[in-house]
Amino acid sequence: MMKHMADTQTKEETFTLDEILSSLKVIHRLILWNDEVNSFDHVIYCLMKYLDYSENQSEKIAWKVHNEGKCAVLEGSFTEMEVYRKILQQEGLTVSVD
Repeated sequence: MMKHMADTQTKEETFTLDEILSSLKVIHRLILWNDEVNSFDHVIYCLMKYLDYSENQSEKIAWKVHNEGKCAVLEGSFTEMEVYRKILQQEGLTVSVD
């Protein structure tokens, strides 16, 4: 009986960890948009507090958003970007996940 079961089992396909991880790796970006509401100081404060940017980096991002209308500020999984989107939206920033 046991031998018969072993004979009829279908061969399972195996994947390496790298293959599995790369199949899951879809990069999403958190986009910070320019708005007429938030001050430079507030944007810089939020980037430093939540995204761990230095003051200098935060200032450059704030200027880029001001001049170009938007800037990608973070990359990662969709779930991760959604968490940061909600945090920054609660701070009044205009953000989206792309």
